Amino acid sequence: MTMDGSAGVARLILWFSPSFPTGAFSFSHGLEWAVEAEDVQDRASLQAWIDGLLRHGAGWSDAVLIAAVHRATLAGDDAALAEAAELALALQPSQERRLEATVQGEAFLKAVETGWSHVLITHFRQMWREPVSLPVAVGVSAAANAIPAHDAIPAYLTGLAANLVSSAIRLAPIGQSDGLRVLSALEPAIAELAVRAETATLDDLGGCAIRSDIASMRHETQATRLFRS
Repeated sequence: MTMDGSAGVARLILWFSPSFPTGAFSFSHGLEWAVEAEDVQDRASLQAWIDGLLRHGAGWSDAVLIAAVHRATLAGDDAALAEAAELALALQPSQERRLEATVQGEAFLKAVETGWSHVLITHFRQMWREPVSLPVAVGVSAAANAIPAHDAIPAYLTGLAANLVSSAIRLAPIGQSDGLRVLSALEPAIAELAVRAETATLDDLGGCAIRSDIASMRHETQATRLFRS
């Protein structure tokens, strides 16, 4: 059974709003170094950077993981759920990216437990004792709350893109108006990826956002930093 559409959408809006206590505002996914290195200097370069992340980096990987976790949670397949949760940690290319994924994942799941506790989330907590990455927390939470993956995935990807745009605004290569234009331009890519990811499996994981991975590594030793990643 799935949640009533309007209720599910309202819940997703809340979960991926800036006010939801995941600490997302403190991470830039390596974007801070990309700005310093002048890879991202304006609206066009920011849009290209985020589009690449969505299609070939963490965006695609996280979307596939959400779908896999969602299916495993509903099926009661602990082995598949543990495999996805373990792989989500192993996929992180740097110390900071692992920190970003797990700090937000733990915070997200804790917040959902506080407001929308469910036996499926309790079972996951008992079954999985390692750190929880954000896409895994989202997949388990959406399944437990009867929110279909085809709604959760685009909400997650939009939240990811919005957080990166917010980081760019604070880093100053763009202003708010250009940030809104970037988000508008990314809508078709997010919709396309969400459709593909919903039926994808862990065998479909893979990416080539190498510059972003390098950025996350370089950020670890960046002299002046506003963000934790």
